[in-house]
Amino acid sequence: MRASIPTPSALKTVGAVLVVGGGVAGVQAALDLTELGLKVYLVEKSGAIGGVMARLDKTFPTNDCSLCILAPKLVEAGRDPNIEILTKSELISLDGVPGNFTARIRKEPRYIDEEICTGCGQCTLYCLKQIDDDYNENLGISNAAHIDYAQAVPTSYYIDAKACFMLNYQTCGLCAVACQAKAIRFDQKEEILDLAIGSVILAPGFGRTSKEVLGRYGWGKFADVLSAFEHERLMCASGPTGGAILRPSDKKHPKKIAFIQCIGSRDQNCGNNYCSSVCCMYAIKQATLAREHDPSAEITLFYMDIRTHGKGFDAARERATLENNFRVIYARPPQVEDVFDGRLLLTWATEDGKHHYEKFDMVVLTQGLESPDDAEQLGQAAGIDLNSYLFAQTNNYTPLATSRPGVYVIGAFQGPKDIPDSVTQAGGAAALCSGQLVTARGMEITKAVFPEERDISREEPRIGVFVCHCGINIAGVVDVRAVRDYARDLPGVVYSTDNLYSCSQDTQQHLVNIIREHRLNRIVVSACTPRTHEPLFQTTLRDAGLNRALFEMANIRDQCSWVHMHEPEAATAKAKDLVRMAVAKAAHLTALPEQRLPVTPSALVIGGGLAGMTAALTIAEQGFLTTLVEQEDTLGGATLLLSADRFGGDPRKTIADLVHKVKTHSRIHVYSGATVASVSGYVGNFTTTITRKAGSEVVNHGIMVIATGGKPYKPEQYLYGQSERVLTQLELEQRLASGRPLSAKTKQVVMIQCVGSRGADLAYCSRVCCGQALKNAIRLKTINPDLTIFVFYRDMRAYGFMEDDYRRARELGVIFIRYSPDNPPKVTPGRSKSSPLKVVGYDPLLGEEVELDTDLLVLSVGIVPEDPSILSRMLKVPVTADKFYLEAHVKLRPVDMAVDGIFVCGLAHAPKSMDETIAQAQAAAGRACHPLANGSISPEPIVSHVDPYLCIGCGACETFCPYKAITINKEVKPRKAQTLTASCKGCGVCAARCPTMAIDMGRFTFDGIMAQVSAFGKSV
Repeated sequence: MRASIPTPSALKTVGAVLVVGGGVAGVQAALDLTELGLKVYLVEKSGAIGGVMARLDKTFPTNDCSLCILAPKLVEAGRDPNIEILTKSELISLDGVPGNFTARIRKEPRYIDEEICTGCGQCTLYCLKQIDDDYNENLGISNAAHIDYAQAVPTSYYIDAKACFMLNYQTCGLCAVACQAKAIRFDQKEEILDLAIGSVILAPGFGRTSKEVLGRYGWGKFADVLSAFEHERLMCASGPTGGAILRPSDKKHPKKIAFIQCIGSRDQNCGNNYCSSVCCMYAIKQATLAREHDPSAEITLFYMDIRTHGKGFDAARERATLENNFRVIYARPPQVEDVFDGRLLLTWATEDGKHHYEKFDMVVLTQGLESPDDAEQLGQAAGIDLNSYLFAQTNNYTPLATSRPGVYVIGAFQGPKDIPDSVTQAGGAAALCSGQLVTARGMEITKAVFPEERDISREEPRIGVFVCHCGINIAGVVDVRAVRDYARDLPGVVYSTDNLYSCSQDTQQHLVNIIREHRLNRIVVSACTPRTHEPLFQTTLRDAGLNRALFEMANIRDQCSWVHMHEPEAATAKAKDLVRMAVAKAAHLTALPEQRLPVTPSALVIGGGLAGMTAALTIAEQGFLTTLVEQEDTLGGATLLLSADRFGGDPRKTIADLVHKVKTHSRIHVYSGATVASVSGYVGNFTTTITRKAGSEVVNHGIMVIATGGKPYKPEQYLYGQSERVLTQLELEQRLASGRPLSAKTKQVVMIQCVGSRGADLAYCSRVCCGQALKNAIRLKTINPDLTIFVFYRDMRAYGFMEDDYRRARELGVIFIRYSPDNPPKVTPGRSKSSPLKVVGYDPLLGEEVELDTDLLVLSVGIVPEDPSILSRMLKVPVTADKFYLEAHVKLRPVDMAVDGIFVCGLAHAPKSMDETIAQAQAAAGRACHPLANGSISPEPIVSHVDPYLCIGCGACETFCPYKAITINKEVKPRKAQTLTASCKGCGVCAARCPTMAIDMGRFTFDGIMAQVSAFGKSV
């Protein structure tokens, strides 16, 4: 008899997810998935996770050290018992159905046992075979036995099989003799693993521009022509030159540097017609850092269009350009020439037709992003479709779902994008997996167990000080060893040492061992910012059996080495001051009790547009009750104003389907024509009053998502509202959807971009306007090919695959004229209502003004957010100067708000397209479900504490608390103040306002702060 094949409904749902790719997107997805109760297999082709972000110097515009903000995530993933990291591995096949897949993984041998390897590095010291250092873009050398980078996770070394003498010629073997841990395994073989998983997330990152394309601009031929990645490594403190930007040809500092944009992007000659989206911004970053290295350097940037379209990016670009006096030229030099005097010659033609030439000391090729080198192989293995550029094919309304159900894609494999968008998509895909595998949540999970906490209440302070080199990020300026030695003589210090990278995985374990060996009961780490690293070290303290509150951090990177980079002696003295103050405060630290508070397993979503409905549906699909509040009588929001997407689909049909799903979902309750009247409580236990015509209702919920949306800017320029011939793009959308979109007399149409945007009215780029103009211009040309269309623009920001629309519009005959903000087009009315309008604008190609008669003037206006003032004050969450909600961290927490339990998505966060809105809404929903899935929260112990003996019940603390986290208990006599622990953010306002000094803050007590102040006076 033949066995019957089980139907999908009969198969067991597996609560595990395969994440392919260990870059920032893959790592973030893995961490989010475990928070949602799912096990993760993290598959990475190279020897360590981290991806390209581990090679970057700093991020922009936040100016964070890239690896420093990434390293805590890598260590967290490395020690999470529910994340199994499989390096040197790749997916070779995927069988089964959603919820019950079998993934076949090929795992290549490392030849060094990662369970035994201590990361000491002895093997690489004795290895005779030198190889190019891939991590440093081959600008340095490494060995066949090596580790990718110092903070790599896992910290195990591995051997390059193609280079090793022993593996190829059965000779040498010195590494095995030198290894005291006996971790060398020359007999390791390739393994084939079959993993039972429920869903798959593809995050393999991006590929590199080919050597052939780079070679067209002299790369590989002229030593001082560098790729952007090579320049990045030169700038980095952990790079081959220790952060010095030196010409490879003569090791001298370049005084004139040129950056050429769009190498390998927007180029049909190499088949990459798309825009890589990130290059303009990272060129500004690299130019800014190059100027920091040498303030006298002259820097020129060659652009086709400046595409800094992200939130806050335009302002950062303008600020950097102005402060650093960058020269920006709209031109693309066709080649780089060597003039045999040690310099490089560029020639170019500007838009006015003039030809220029100039010599430079260094040329940086700002290369674009390509699909991964193994994209086709991965596509076949996962069974998904790829687009014409070999990126994963997705739908505009399901941007994270591939063509195969149960398989999702995030990061640069979905399309070129920056770090915030990659991190956002990671959260969104995790939410979709959680919804799909909800019945198996927690089934595969191993609960992390910490050792019993040591009682140090009766112990004298035994303080350990750990001073970090951070490569040369700190040690290049601060004399780290002098600071270490100085700390040894401070009161209460019983142990002091220095570490190359304190945030690396092996150093974290070393820290645990030292705490146990020396019975340390308070720890001071002198390194970088606690904003990104404090949670990492606090978890390490818990691994060592100490309360996480017994930790203090001295920021000797941001506050010493970075700000005093040219004053090493002063920086070292200041570092000693900071360490002395930290030690003085640490002596007063006490263990703070941890709390576990229950969570109300439901959500509130404010806003019923595309973002709000998507977020509500995503939360409900994960099994949680959701309340959706919309101030209008109908759901749909701003998307209802659109009549077509760039692919020809009708968004209104998608919105109608979404409205139906939301209204009929058993776990979603919709309040339309309603507003939020008041909110109280804290993460896990919010209480919200909702008001509508029928009256008010109170809703209890654990988290909330802000999706209040935006609206089109209403222009007052260009005769809008005065002439029927003047429309906005959205009004044109409505007309194009009608039976007669254009009058038979319409012969010529003029569009003007950035109306009100990137100027005095709206200081920011609204991101979608250029794409909308291209879409509508193509639609007009489709209706009437003989129609003449002119587009006045500043920069056509057709990022990503929208570049295809830009090319098609030009092929259809749409004429684009660039204008400068100093000389925008001018519009005057015709002689009568029936006469065409006159548009006068300067054409840089003709070198003169052109006068156009237009039958229809279409204005591309920006997006403004709905007024956030009432809700932001109610929730105590910040907004930007442009009135968009401000995320907790632009790179790492792009949908989280500063107040725990509150998340943001859609146009309330920033202007974005429909697919970006959907992905961000799914991300906000995924992040919001973390506490709901856990069932409880553990609030930070840094909260206020009221001494009832000193409290006089005056109520000043209650009045001034911005988070409503402190109240007066009127049931006791005399009345006393009390803290709502989960609401308290540890800001200290109550302590500062208390007239009797009855309030102290956990880890920031009066005695601790005064000890710091006193220690400051004892200068070195």
